[in-house]
Amino acid sequence: MADHTVIDSRGAYLEATEAIAAGTGPIAVDAERASGFRYSQRAYLIQIFRRDAGTFLFDPPAVGRFDELDAAIADDEWVLHAATQDLACLREVGLDPAHIFDTELAARLLGMPRVGLGTVVEELLGIHLAKEHSAADWSTRPLPEPWLNYAALDVELLPDLRDAMAALLAEAGKTEIAAQEFDDELQRDLKPARAEPWRRLSGVHSIRGLRNLAVARELWLARDELARQTDIAPGRLVPDASLTAVARILPESKRALASLREFNGRASRTELDRWWAAIEAGRTTTDLPVMRGNADSLPPPRAWADRNPEADARLKAARAAIAELSERVAIPVENLLTPETLRRIAWSPPTDPTAAAIGDSLAHLGARPWQIEATSQVIAQSFVDAVQKADDPAEADS
Repeated sequence: MADHTVIDSRGAYLEATEAIAAGTGPIAVDAERASGFRYSQRAYLIQIFRRDAGTFLFDPPAVGRFDELDAAIADDEWVLHAATQDLACLREVGLDPAHIFDTELAARLLGMPRVGLGTVVEELLGIHLAKEHSAADWSTRPLPEPWLNYAALDVELLPDLRDAMAALLAEAGKTEIAAQEFDDELQRDLKPARAEPWRRLSGVHSIRGLRNLAVARELWLARDELARQTDIAPGRLVPDASLTAVARILPESKRALASLREFNGRASRTELDRWWAAIEAGRTTTDLPVMRGNADSLPPPRAWADRNPEADARLKAARAAIAELSERVAIPVENLLTPETLRRIAWSPPTDPTAAAIGDSLAHLGARPWQIEATSQVIAQSFVDAVQKADDPAEADS
């Protein structure tokens, strides 16, 4: 395999932009981050392939903004695999496509049982694609040649994969479905703001007591600040399990914290003053968190039978009906309609739950037109069946 040169200067980048603009067909794009190693989700390598142009590997920290390239190709179709993972870091450097073809999402819509790039490429193109460097630290400099070969192959196969999938989508009558899904990916807010991001702390639901929860919050905020300052992934400083252990135990002194076996990580002792200050802030704050972070959240479905039996019956009937539809159309349940959307419509259905009224509610909840067309009548009928089953003692006991 040929050696690959990483483009790390403005001059080489501008030359590459001209070559890519002169190519033909869709633009294959991929990005490599350093998730799990760095705090930021920035791209540390951007790969682009276009027929009649070739393969280009860019070093984003060295190149800077990609506005000239975006202006040259933004209106062309870009091919990505699992676009939602890459769009944010591409937009961060000025690359913002108007049209995409997501091969991972297409695989889901085609009902393929496994949708990883390597698996899909092997099934549709008959090429084995090794994925041994997918979790590498791409902030490493210089990047090893095997990593670059891996990165280049990721995009070089995408146009052929896109063509094979487009033909299968057309054959299955799913071309318009895919178009709506791809457009939704582009329009979706990829990083919705969280009012309380500390609640992402793994194990936070095991913490009892508002004071303990306040300590967990302050520890998370202290770690996040340090991670941002050092550009190191938070979990590499102190793992989530250590923070939740401290919040549950609430050590009485800095010495007790230092001797706590459950508290570990590379920064657990070097930043001991930081963690102790966070614990004390949590102990003394008057701004105590509530046990549930999202007032708009629904109860867990396991509690519905007691809290809202009618909604529970609707949800169970609708789930069964959607699962049957999923099998029939060979589209995964979660792509037909998100579980959250189905739960919300079952918990608070329209007053008159006709197919049209349910369709309006689904649209309000963000469902795409094809999803509404596919599921609104099915959901409406399942709600009717749930009521009839509840009204018929013999059927309810069956």
